[in-house]
Amino acid sequence: MDILQYTAAHTQFRERLREFCQREIIPYVDQWEAAHIVPKSVWKKMGAEGFLCTNAPVAYGGHGLDFLYSVIVAEEMTRTNHTGLAATVHSDVVVPYIVSYGAEAVKKKYIPGCTSGDIITAIAMTEPDAGSDVAAMTTTAVEVGGEVEINGSKTFITNGINADLVVLAARDPDAENPHQAVSLYLVEDGTPGFERGRQLEKMGWNSQDTAELFFNKCRIPLENRLGEKNMGFVMLMEKLQQERLMCAVSAQFAIEFIVEAAVSHCKTTTDSKGKPLSKYQGLNFQLVEMMTNAHVGRVFMEKLVADHMEGLNVARETCMAKFWHTDLSQKTAGQALDLFGEAALAERNPLVRSWRDLRVLPIFAGTNEIMKIVVGKMSGL
Repeated sequence: MDILQYTAAHTQFRERLREFCQREIIPYVDQWEAAHIVPKSVWKKMGAEGFLCTNAPVAYGGHGLDFLYSVIVAEEMTRTNHTGLAATVHSDVVVPYIVSYGAEAVKKKYIPGCTSGDIITAIAMTEPDAGSDVAAMTTTAVEVGGEVEINGSKTFITNGINADLVVLAARDPDAENPHQAVSLYLVEDGTPGFERGRQLEKMGWNSQDTAELFFNKCRIPLENRLGEKNMGFVMLMEKLQQERLMCAVSAQFAIEFIVEAAVSHCKTTTDSKGKPLSKYQGLNFQLVEMMTNAHVGRVFMEKLVADHMEGLNVARETCMAKFWHTDLSQKTAGQALDLFGEAALAERNPLVRSWRDLRVLPIFAGTNEIMKIVVGKMSGL
């Protein structure tokens, strides 16, 4: 029996999304990679077709679907072999903070636009001198009357240029305990004091508008705080299970995409004697090992998705999956390029982009070294 039980509705959704990707995304990926950004109009098309915020509550403008729809979006978007249209970051990492911790008025104000694609979101935690250690952030938030004044900067922010709404982590400068000093706030595009810095040049994720954000005496309504004051660290920890799971899910689908491409190349490419590369034992063994790792990874990933959907606490296991899958994705990409030989040097080889884009996954959502520390502590080591 399959671990994940897809229904006819899931299948129809996947077919619609795959057709959408073939029509509205894949033909334009090279153009977006060169421009280093995806047009906002494409986000609106995604929203109009029902592919954003699939499991946000219907009462607030979402679609109220189960988490398998998020998994389907992650898989089909991975198969487009680009990262600029970061729909899973928007729908499954950022918007859930608004769903879980926003006041009623805040949910009704923002979630409909997030679902339609009229509002693109970003989450701003990382700072120039504070990455995985959230407690080390220096961006401050001080209450002034009925407003909150924010000062500081963020960097490596996914959707940083396109973002219409930012979930921002900032600290109370008067709090003594750094783990009880962080709060989360919503900052709209156009708010005085909120400015975007440069769009960052990166080795991969070329179509992703990753940017620096600056806040200088930026005033927002007190109602734009998510949840209770100084409970931001707890909220971040609560949401990390899904964020890290989505990293593992995306890495798994990338592994499968790469293995599929490598197998196809070796089966259809022949030597001077007309013998397919896959018939050579050395290459055959490499392909079999890659295929086996992909199958093992699929089982591990699907079990965690099923447990997550049941509401189980699998924080330790998702940390395991996050580092294991993302490390394996890089290894698999490197192995695949080796099999292509000289063809691996050509920019037109789709796996060249895959290899570059996957390099950052071990850094996202807490570095893989942090994952191992967390697993060790949770295992009593």
